[in-house]
Amino acid sequence: MDLTTHWSGLAVLFIFAAAYFLVICEEVIEMRKSKPVLVAAGLIWALVAIGYDAAGAAEAAHVAVNQIILEYGELLLFLLVAITYVNTLEERRVFDVLRARLVALGLGYRALFWLTGAIAFPLSAVLDNLTTALVMGAVVLAVGAGSRAFIALGCINIVVAANAGGAFSPFGDITTLMVWQAGKLGFWDFFDLFLPSLVNWLVPAALMHFALPPGKPAPRQERVRPKPGSIGVILLFAATIATAVAFKNFLHLPPAIGMMLGLGYLQIWAYYLNRLGKRRDNSDMLLDSFKEIQRVEFDTLLFFFGIIFAVGGLGAMGYLAVTSKILYAGLGPTTANIVIGALSAIVDNIPLMFAVLKMDPAMTNGQWLLVTLTCGVGGSILSIGSAAGVALMGQARGSYTFFAHLKWSWAVAAGYGASILVHRFVNAALF
Repeated sequence: MDLTTHWSGLAVLFIFAAAYFLVICEEVIEMRKSKPVLVAAGLIWALVAIGYDAAGAAEAAHVAVNQIILEYGELLLFLLVAITYVNTLEERRVFDVLRARLVALGLGYRALFWLTGAIAFPLSAVLDNLTTALVMGAVVLAVGAGSRAFIALGCINIVVAANAGGAFSPFGDITTLMVWQAGKLGFWDFFDLFLPSLVNWLVPAALMHFALPPGKPAPRQERVRPKPGSIGVILLFAATIATAVAFKNFLHLPPAIGMMLGLGYLQIWAYYLNRLGKRRDNSDMLLDSFKEIQRVEFDTLLFFFGIIFAVGGLGAMGYLAVTSKILYAGLGPTTANIVIGALSAIVDNIPLMFAVLKMDPAMTNGQWLLVTLTCGVGGSILSIGSAAGVALMGQARGSYTFFAHLKWSWAVAAGYGASILVHRFVNAALF
């Protein structure tokens, strides 16, 4: 329905804009980003119901909100399991071991720059870009303590590599997960973006290479051992991902169901470790899997709820249909997808991708891959454009800043443009 000129439609637009402004000001006003969008989502859908009821279509609003509940429920369950596994890997000291071994290599600044980026790129395809950035950022901070220039460039490199690595994997980023769960692309289709994503990282990395300081930091020896059962957790995480893929591809069930089965794998493994640990009186072996679930960052999950329902409300009022007409009918899908990706440097890519999915423009696989690529890597242009950049600004406070990243935004933008050109060339048959 088109209620964009109705008073309820105008009120919805105002509420969404006000809530998103508060999200942008999160660090200044010290209010968690989930709080304003939760309020906005509830108010928006109350207005949707009022507007639809006035038009004599109250049941249609009920059907629309139920569909969004289903979509969010699948996303929530998938992320809950994935984040629990990441938390468990952290608790088993897997990431600490990786950091200690990289720090002890005694490599030069330039070698470390390329090595951290080369690890972040594939690691983000399995983990999320935020976890990848924090793990590799810890390495950069540990070895580059004496060089602010290296820390700044190393953090920019990690942000770009983490965002690019997540773009070619169905579960490497929230946006790719949303596209996969919506059935717009098959599991293996995403890997057509491997080369464009790689170029997206390599171009700015090559340009920044010449600004890196010469020499190498003093090697640091740090003994860190993983806790017992860490290899089992890694293998079960891989098995969980394989199960989710099998449920989607072969059983035609939501991948979230396969992920929940994978959570069962972890629970049984924790039970085994606890039994064995008590028998051997080894406290390091004990694993409280429920505690790792409790450590899930619910601010992020509730933010997803608020933003998805708020954008869904805008769609119910007709705003997304109007936007789709302007972008996809007016500019064409290629230009529209490039513009949407560039916007993700300022606006979070999750509402942008959800909006595209709700618009549901008629596009080829090549165009769906293009918007997946641009939404995934466009946030790298500015430090505030992705969770990875925001997290590293906090972790490397004083060395990696908004303006330090802005100085190299032109290089990141060059990688953005190059990745689009490579995609258009190597995947031309998909357009």
